[in-house]
Amino acid sequence: MATKTRKKEWSKRKRIIIGTLGVLFLIYIAVILWHTFKPLPQGISYIGDLHKVENVEFITDLTYAQDREGNSVVHENNIFDSVYQMIEEAEEFVVVDFFLFDGYYDVEVEFPKIAETLSTTLANKKKANPDMPIVFITDPINRGYGSYENEWFKIMREAGVEIVYTDLEALRDSTPVYSGIYRTVFQWFDIGGEGWISNAMASKAPKMTMASYMALLNIKANHRKAVVTDKEAMVMSSNPHDASGFHGNIALKVTGPVINDILEAEESVSLYSGGPELPRVELEQEEGEYEVQYITEKKILDALLVDLANTSEGDKVWVGMFFIAKRDIVNALIDAANRGVEVKMVLDPNENSFGQEKSGLPNRPVVQEMVEDTKGKLNVRWYNTIIGQYHSKAIWIQTKEHTIISNGSGNYTERTLDNYNLESNLRVIAPNDSELVLQMEEYLKRIWNNEDAIYTVDIEEFQNDFTWWQRWIYTFQSAIKVTTY
Repeated sequence: MATKTRKKEWSKRKRIIIGTLGVLFLIYIAVILWHTFKPLPQGISYIGDLHKVENVEFITDLTYAQDREGNSVVHENNIFDSVYQMIEEAEEFVVVDFFLFDGYYDVEVEFPKIAETLSTTLANKKKANPDMPIVFITDPINRGYGSYENEWFKIMREAGVEIVYTDLEALRDSTPVYSGIYRTVFQWFDIGGEGWISNAMASKAPKMTMASYMALLNIKANHRKAVVTDKEAMVMSSNPHDASGFHGNIALKVTGPVINDILEAEESVSLYSGGPELPRVELEQEEGEYEVQYITEKKILDALLVDLANTSEGDKVWVGMFFIAKRDIVNALIDAANRGVEVKMVLDPNENSFGQEKSGLPNRPVVQEMVEDTKGKLNVRWYNTIIGQYHSKAIWIQTKEHTIISNGSGNYTERTLDNYNLESNLRVIAPNDSELVLQMEEYLKRIWNNEDAIYTVDIEEFQNDFTWWQRWIYTFQSAIKVTTY
C-alpha cells in the first residue's frame, strides 16, 4: 500500500515538474517570437526623399604599407579632421550619433586621440555657445551597459552637451536563443554595485558588472555614424574610437534639405530613448547634378537589392566591405556576376579585431562560395590589414544611365540590415562623369591595383583547406543566430 502511495506521489510530482517545465518553455518561445518580430519604435527603418544637391564630398581614411610585414606604414586620416571642422563651423546646432566612442586599448600602438579631441571639441563648442543645442546620441556600450560613465562623456556632460544613450531594449532581438533566456530570467537580476569583471573591450577600461555583461551578450547596437549641423551632414563608416583610428573608412558629406531627413530619423531614436526633440533647418531645394537620400536599417537592404537587380551585362559593381554575409546580397551579387556584370570586391580578411586574432568569419567562407558559384567571374581582393581593419561599408554600382553609391554604417549582414541594429547610409545617384564618381573610382582602382603601396592581396592569401570547414561553422552559426556580426 505504501509503495503504491509513493508511486502516486512521485507520478503527481513528475506531472507537476513536466507541466511546469512545459509552461516555462512555452513562455520562453513566446518571448523569443515577440521580441524577434515585435513592432519597431516609430521612425525606425526610415527612407527619405531623393534631394538634388550640387556637391557630395568623398572623404577617406587609409592605412597602408609597402609590404605584408608593415614596412613604411602610411596613415591618411581625413574623416575626423572634417568632423572637427564641421563642429567648429556650426552656428545653430550640432547633432552626432556614434556607436563606439572611447580611448581604451591594450595594444602598444600610438593611435590618434579621437575620443579626446572630439569630446573636447564638442565641450568647447557648448561652453562658447551655451544656448546652442548639442546632442550626442550613442550606444550604451560606451557606459559599459550601465556599469560606468566613461571620462570622455563626462567631459561633454559637464560642459552641457546632452547625452542620449539609445534604448536597446525596444529593438528586436538578433540573438533569440540567448535573448529569450535573458528577457525571461537574467534581466530581473540587476543587483547594481560597482563593476568587478574585466572589460571585454580593453583591460584598461572600467570594470563591468555581471548584469552589464548579460546585457552585452544580446549583441545589439545603435551602430549609426553620422554628424549633422545647420550647414552640412556627414554619414560614414568610422567610429570615434582611438583603437579604430587606423581603420580604412569612407565618408560622404552633403548639404541641402537631406539634413532635415537625417534629423527626423535621428529624432526618432532620441525621443524613444528619452532624449530631446531635434532642431531643423530652413533650406531651399538645390538644383544640382546629384540626388541624395538618407536610409536606415532594412531600407538600406531594400534599396540595394533593387539597385543590384537593375544591373545588366556590361555594368560594373565595386564593393568595399568589412563584413559580407547577408544571403539576399550574396545571391544578388552572384546573380549579377553570372549575367555579365563586372563585380569586384575589396574585403577585410576578418583576421584581427583590436589586437585579437579572429577566425576569418564570415568573409572567407562566403567568398569561397561566391567565387565557386560564379565560376570565378566575381573578383575579390583582401585588404592588406597591417594595423586595424578595412572597415568600409560602401558599394558603387555603375550602369549606362548613372552610378549609385551607398555608404555608411551598414555591414552586409543580417544583424545590420534586418531591422535589428540601428544603421544609417547615404544613397547617392550621380552622373557617370561626375567628380564624385570619378573620385571614388580612382580610390577603388588605387587599392585594387596597388598603385603606390600594397593595399590588397590576392584571394588565395586567405583561402585554404580550413575555409571549407569555416563554411560549415558559418552555416551553423547563421542557422541558430549566434554570431557577433
